[in-house]
Amino acid sequence: MKLFNYWRSSSSYRVRLALHFKGLPYEYVPVSLIKGEQHEALHRDRNPAGYVPVLEVEEGGVTSAISQSVAIFEYLEERYPEKPLLPRSLVGRAQVRAMVELINSGIQPFHNLSTLNHLKALGVDEKKWAAHFIDLGLEGLEKLASKHAGTFSFGDTFTWADCCLVPQLFGARRFGGNVEKFPLLVRVEQACLALPHVQAARPDAQPDATPG
Repeated sequence: MKLFNYWRSSSSYRVRLALHFKGLPYEYVPVSLIKGEQHEALHRDRNPAGYVPVLEVEEGGVTSAISQSVAIFEYLEERYPEKPLLPRSLVGRAQVRAMVELINSGIQPFHNLSTLNHLKALGVDEKKWAAHFIDLGLEGLEKLASKHAGTFSFGDTFTWADCCLVPQLFGARRFGGNVEKFPLLVRVEQACLALPHVQAARPDAQPDATPG
């Protein structure tokens, strides 16, 4: 497997967490969002939308590119079910997916690089704008997680919800979100950060990481 990703991308971070949790080896292929490599023709062929991450896999002798972090996760969960990232119960799986979707569509898009660059071009204070929506989304997530959390976001087992939470709080701090207002989320984050597979997936541990 090859993972085309960027060290500081929260969507890439999610997939790295899933891969490391499942113990799956992969080739790390950096795509620099700062240099605009996501817009180059070669990457657009992998993902016409020009986003990261993209997971390249081989099934039955055919190489395929899977884009979008949630789709990549679903592939990994179905292809490598031995170490699951979803609970066994149907309701539990739905609750984890609800937290994931709140992060994936209700928070993270507000601090996408393309979104922030467009706002900046319009003369908007992009970080202040992003921080407003980040805090609003995290407030909802804190309340939702309070119904299900144990050591982690859903009970005492690391799940796909945690794969999304940890990168989201990393992104929130970068863009001015007031993370300390959400003690439950921070507590879960700290429990996650102590895990070896989380440490291996952290942005600053990646080969393309840069200072600052």
